[in-house]
Formats: sequence, structure tokens, C-alpha cells
Amino acid sequence: MARVCALTGKKVQYGHNVSHSKRATNRRFEPNIQKVRLQSEALGQRIPLNIAARTLRSVQKKGGLDAYLLGTDDLKLQPGAIRLKNKIRRKLSGR
Repeated sequence: MARVCALTGKKVQYGHNVSHSKRATNRRFEPNIQKVRLQSEALGQRIPLNIAARTLRSVQKKGGLDAYLLGTDDLKLQPGAIRLKNKIRRKLSGR
């Protein structure tokens, strides 16, 4: 499983551990990726996603998966999330 958020694209970052003597060694900062199934009200089904815990908090704050996707700019979403957003938009428009 890639350590990448399916909605926002948050991924592993690299940096340094810095000791007391200021010696820098390489390290990885990994996002807190969780496997969740989020309910889509428009589609009427639960969608399995690997998302960061921070993204899950944002989804809950916005009022669910549909509201989060429809209220988020496409530039901030991953291609899979954009496809899901378009599917929800088509379903809500009556097509």
C-alpha cells in the first residue's frame, strides 16, 4: 500500500533528525494513512478509501464525503477523487 492519501495526495516527506550535537541524519515523515469506508449519500453506497487522519477530520467537519468533494477545488484533489466527485455531481444533477 502506497503511503498516499486518496483524496488530498498527502505523501511521505523527507527531512533530518538533528541531534544535540547538530549532526543531521536522514528520516521520513509518513502521513497517518487509515483505511476507511465513507458513506456517499448521493450514490447510496460506502466507498473504501485510504486517507490521512487529517483528511478524515476535514471530511467530518464539512459534513460528509459528498460535501467535502463538492466543496473542494479540483486542483487540491487526486485524479481518483475527481472521478468520484464527477460521479456524485452527475447523480445529483439527475443524469
